[in-house]
Amino acid sequence: MSADLIATIAVIVFAMGFNYTNGFHDAANAIATSVSTRALTPRVALVMAAVGNLIGSFLGGHVAATVGKGVIKPPPGTSGLGVVLAGLAGAIVWNLVTWYFGIPSSSSHALIGGLVGATLLVPHGIVFWSGIVQKIVLPMVLSPLVGFLLGYLVMLAVLWIFRSGHPGKLNRGFRVMQSVPAFAMSFGHGLQDAAKTIGVVGLALVTGGFLGAKAAIPIWVYLLTAAVLALGTYSGGWRIIRTLGRRVIHLRPPEGFAAETTASTVLFVTAQLGWPISTTHTITSAIMGVGATKRFSAVRWGVAGNIVLAWIFTFPAAAAVAALVHLLIRPLFG
Repeated sequence: MSADLIATIAVIVFAMGFNYTNGFHDAANAIATSVSTRALTPRVALVMAAVGNLIGSFLGGHVAATVGKGVIKPPPGTSGLGVVLAGLAGAIVWNLVTWYFGIPSSSSHALIGGLVGATLLVPHGIVFWSGIVQKIVLPMVLSPLVGFLLGYLVMLAVLWIFRSGHPGKLNRGFRVMQSVPAFAMSFGHGLQDAAKTIGVVGLALVTGGFLGAKAAIPIWVYLLTAAVLALGTYSGGWRIIRTLGRRVIHLRPPEGFAAETTASTVLFVTAQLGWPISTTHTITSAIMGVGATKRFSAVRWGVAGNIVLAWIFTFPAAAAVAALVHLLIRPLFG
């Protein structure tokens, strides 16, 4: 085996490791509300998440292109593969830390931060700062604001339309209806987060010289990514589900329906624009907006504040870890 092939395989393994931890975070976010409101059983929700992620991953080409081509340009060959591996390691470490504390941080921005942090130490590595600002930083700031406002407005509309309904019947009805936006969330997660991992694997294959810059990504990458993502959700997503479904606000089926409808809409629109936003940011802000329609004190703002702090620190923390990892492994990828 050549050095480039060994390095490429190592990067793909780390990419799937990141993908697995993404299942702890963002795939869990996609099904958290439907599980917490008991609209879906955990087993059904997991199957739905796997199917939605698989379908969405095939249609997330714009996001995959942004991550694979619009964030960094590592040097070709083994040294460039070391950069990508270090970036993935930074994202994995941050995902595990925030998962341990049950904080729904962004796997997406951990990945971007890791790639940037590792690239900054490479003489011939290029960071596309303008693209990062336009397609990542601005959407990172705007998507939670839009999610909060839209969640608030959608929940107000639900409350007004069904203002004369019996609470028991409404809960039962929305519990059934919630399966639709729940699947839409899983599909949107595939559009966004599965596509990001696919983009990184594509970047590794191109950097290692095993895929042309304009060639289509092989089908096995899509299938492997969706399978590992589903496995990660099943193995460790429950900490995040508890935080979103119980600790931010106690969700009932109408609130779950409004939050998932809001978040899936934002995910669809941004995916078409090629903006790799965070499923975490989107669903969390939508839940906060929905909760604010009761009264602002209904949202546990202390928990929400911890989540916001995690959002702020994700990019630099993952970048710092990735830079340290790259310093350690650079002799192996010289």
